[in-house]
Amino acid sequence: MRAFVSDRVNAVPPSGIRKFFDIAATMDGVISLGIGEPDFVTPDPILRAGLKTLEQGHTHYTSNGGTAGLRRAISRYLLRLYGIEYNPDTEILVTVGVSEALYLVMNAVLNPGDEVIIPQPSFVAYAPEVMLAGGTPVIIETSVRHEFQVTGAEVEAAVTSRAKAVLLGYPNNPTGAVMTRERLTEIAAVADKHDLLVISDEIYDRLVYGITHTHFATLPGLRPRTVVLSGFSKSHAMTGWRLGYAVGPVELIAAMNKIHQYTIMSAPTMAQFAVADTLDQADDEVEKMRAEYDRRRHLIVSGLNELSLSCFEPRGAFYAFPSVATAGMDEETFADTLLREERVAVVPGTAFGACGAGFVRASYATAYEKIEEALERMHRFMQRHG
Repeated sequence: MRAFVSDRVNAVPPSGIRKFFDIAATMDGVISLGIGEPDFVTPDPILRAGLKTLEQGHTHYTSNGGTAGLRRAISRYLLRLYGIEYNPDTEILVTVGVSEALYLVMNAVLNPGDEVIIPQPSFVAYAPEVMLAGGTPVIIETSVRHEFQVTGAEVEAAVTSRAKAVLLGYPNNPTGAVMTRERLTEIAAVADKHDLLVISDEIYDRLVYGITHTHFATLPGLRPRTVVLSGFSKSHAMTGWRLGYAVGPVELIAAMNKIHQYTIMSAPTMAQFAVADTLDQADDEVEKMRAEYDRRRHLIVSGLNELSLSCFEPRGAFYAFPSVATAGMDEETFADTLLREERVAVVPGTAFGACGAGFVRASYATAYEKIEEALERMHRFMQRHG
C-alpha cells in the first residue's frame, strides 16, 4: 500500500518541546520551567461573565468572524492601548488563539515557494506553519550579542525575488527580547522598499517590563502592509479559553476569514461573550499579574547569573534564555540531565531554531517559591557539573 502522508507534512519536524514534557510527565516532584503558560487563574470578571454566558444558554455558533460585541471591544481595546483604530466589521477577525491566526494568515497569503523571513530563536510553530502553507522559511539567526533583536540590514540581506513577508514575534518566545521602536522602524523601511507584508505576533504585548511595547501597525505608513496577531492567552491567563484575533487590511482579513469559515466555523462562544462584556474591566488584574512576573523575572535572572548560567535581561514575555556553556554540556544534554538528576524541566534552545544552541528556555510563569526551589536544585546540579 502506498504511503498516504504528504511530503509537505513529512518535511515538518516534530516539536522539540514535547520530548521533555513527555518525560517530565512520567516523573514525580518535577518543577517545570518549561511550559509557556500562566499559572494564574483567569481574572474574576471574565470568569464570572463566562459562567453567566453558559447560564444564559449562549452555547451555539457565533458569526464566523466573531461576535459583533467582541470585535467592537477589541477595537476599543487597541484604540485605548495604542491609539490605532480598526473597523470591527471589516478589519478584525476573532480566532481560536493566535495559533489559528498564524495558520490562517500563512494560508491566505502564500503561494507555493513564496518566502517568509523569520528571525530566530522564535516560537516553534513559525517555520512549520510556513512550510505547511507551501511557503519557504528564510531564517535569520539573531544572537545574545544584540539581545536577540533583528536589524533592518539583516532583514534586507535575506530578501530575494521570492520574498513575500516578514514574520516577527516580539516580545519574543523564547528569549524574552523586545524590539526597540528604532529597530522596528528599520524593518518597516525594508518592508516598504521591497513591498513585503509584515506579520507581527504580539501575543505578549501586555507583558513588558520597564519599557513600552510598539504595536507594529502604528509605525508611519505600515498599517496597509501589516497583519497583527494577538489575543488574551498570556496577558489574561486564558490559554484554555482559546481566544485570539487578527487585525489588518480589509482584503487580508477577508481572505483569512474565508479559510476560517471552512476550517473552524467560529471561536469558542463562551470565551467570546465573556471577553466582550469584561475586557475593559480586567486591566487591574492584568497589571497585578504583570507585576508578579516582573518580580519573578528579577529572581530567576539574578539566580541564573549567580550560578554562572549567563543570562541577558529579558524585557518581555515570561522567559529567561540562559547560556549553559559553563556546564560543559550541549543544551539537549543539559536539559535531559537536569531533569533526571534534579527534577527541573527546561527546554533546549534548539527547539526554537539552530541558533538556540548552547541555551535553554526557562519560564518564570510559575510560583515564586517554586522558582526559588528550582534555583536551589540547579545550584546542586552546577556544583557537580559547572
